[in-house]
Amino acid sequence: MKRVFVLAFLMLGMMSVQVNAQDESEEVTEEEMMKFAAMEANFAAFIAGKQAEMEDMIKSNEIIEGGGARYNEIKAAWGNDEKLAEINITEEEKAEYQRIQDFIGSIGESAREYKTDLIMDADVLGAATYNKVNKAIKENPEVKEKVDTMIAEMKKKNAEEGQEPVTDM
Repeated sequence: MKRVFVLAFLMLGMMSVQVNAQDESEEVTEEEMMKFAAMEANFAAFIAGKQAEMEDMIKSNEIIEGGGARYNEIKAAWGNDEKLAEINITEEEKAEYQRIQDFIGSIGESAREYKTDLIMDADVLGAATYNKVNKAIKENPEVKEKVDTMIAEMKKKNAEEGQEPVTDM
């Protein structure tokens, strides 16, 4: 399960938003770093919500009784008709397992769309600011450290307040 999220993060890390080149001498402001950090913290909350939703689908599933243990048993046998017969899988369990797999498969795409929406929304961040801060993070370890600290603080604050990610874009 964690591999799906690692894959989603790697795919998102490769994503780039193209805009006009920024003036290289332009410094990244505190406000730009804060907006970038807020976007990243919001995105992390979105991913955490999707992961919790997936875990709940598995753990409290009424069709795949036994939660994670039965799910893992089906997962290990999936694609092998002999093994599926050995574990006495029902047609309902097959359909439910496939529904969960479809949800997991959709997470990467929905995460990519969500992050792109956050980046492109000028009220949240804006593509030019995203590219400017992202470039500064790659080129300047001090900026990276500062932004990482801001993100960590925002994640902690959001977790303490039980804040949900922005979804009305």
